[in-house]
Amino acid sequence: MAFAKWISSFLLVLCLFEPTFILSDLSITSKFLEEANKPEVFNWMVGIRRKLHEYPELLYEEFKTSQLVRQELDDLNIPYNCSVAGTGVIGYVGTMKEPFVALRADMDGLPIHELVEWEHRSKIDGKMHACGHDAHTAVLLGASKILKAHEKELQGTVVLVFQPAEEGGAGARKVLDTGLLDKVKAIFGLHVAPGVPVGVVGSRAGDFMAGSGTFEAEIEGQGGHAAQPHLAIDPVVAASTVILSLQHLISREADPEDLQVVTVTKLEGSNAFNVIPDTVKIGGTFRAFSTIKKLKERIEEVIVKQAAVSKCNATVNFFDKEKPLYPAVYNNKNLYAHYNSVAAQMLGPLRVVEAPQVTVSEDFAFYQEELPGLFFFLGIMNDTHGQEPVHSPYFEIAEDAFPYGAALHASLATTYLSDVLGEVKNLRDEL
Repeated sequence: MAFAKWISSFLLVLCLFEPTFILSDLSITSKFLEEANKPEVFNWMVGIRRKLHEYPELLYEEFKTSQLVRQELDDLNIPYNCSVAGTGVIGYVGTMKEPFVALRADMDGLPIHELVEWEHRSKIDGKMHACGHDAHTAVLLGASKILKAHEKELQGTVVLVFQPAEEGGAGARKVLDTGLLDKVKAIFGLHVAPGVPVGVVGSRAGDFMAGSGTFEAEIEGQGGHAAQPHLAIDPVVAASTVILSLQHLISREADPEDLQVVTVTKLEGSNAFNVIPDTVKIGGTFRAFSTIKKLKERIEEVIVKQAAVSKCNATVNFFDKEKPLYPAVYNNKNLYAHYNSVAAQMLGPLRVVEAPQVTVSEDFAFYQEELPGLFFFLGIMNDTHGQEPVHSPYFEIAEDAFPYGAALHASLATTYLSDVLGEVKNLRDEL
């Protein structure tokens, strides 16, 4: 994920937006933020995050991370399932009976070499928590600690999802395939947002974050000497026209009000200056909301047919198994109203803003294909940290944001369970 392009819009909204929300009963969560700010909770979350930050693990390799999560859940006396989708962990707090609501954190790092000079920088060369998943894990553990302290007051069960492989591995899809979330009625998730002040959160109803896919095309011609191009079938020229034609999908076919992106990031041909290669490879990414599958079809069609114009053959690989197509994050409207109510009462209405749509993607969307879900951004910027974008080797987090994330996680789940039981009771009374 990357946030740099929407930060200015987000801050503008923060100045202009006047939120509307529905007040709900927060009788048992009014002190959650106070509890999350207590030194024994705050310092504990920070310590966990720093341990994770020093030893980042890539997708489906989160063995030490999973072990740490399990140890902390054991210390909290929270039962769990382990080895979920490989390295995931799912814990349970509450009555162990319906209704069930889930909170999710992803755990994997990135193949990026950290360039931040600080005491707890990554000790693994070429690997870094550059997207904040160490913070997500620490924050969800913080919420777990708060919920456990109030377990007798919970009117149902909170399912704690520590998920592997968000970064391109579709870990959410594999968690769903286990069936462990089949009885869950709703799921909440968050992502740290650099450039957004600590204590500010943002989300929106409906389409929020774009779906995404990856493609690679091999364009085959007939190689030859660069001095005699008429004796060859030049795949470099074919690739050039393909790249330009792909841009026309956005500039001439996409509705200007429907965010779509096609970006070619890879071009590989000959290593010699005087040789026309037999083949050229191009690759890149595409992003869209409801039109993501149609855009995928058109990318393949344009590549194959445009290559044919230059007398070349082309094949397209979308890496459906290795990097499956991510759907768009679509926030349930009722859950958005619930989130707005809870967040506004906890943080104040001016700190709860409507975020713009963004073309970064998140595998949280897989959960939302199966059950109602709400995803929101958590501000992590103060005067010295949280200004560099995610996926940057200079990415930093203002850790004083953690209590807001933990308390909001716990409050969203607790009040949701109360609301669900209230609806059931009202329905029974009507019957």
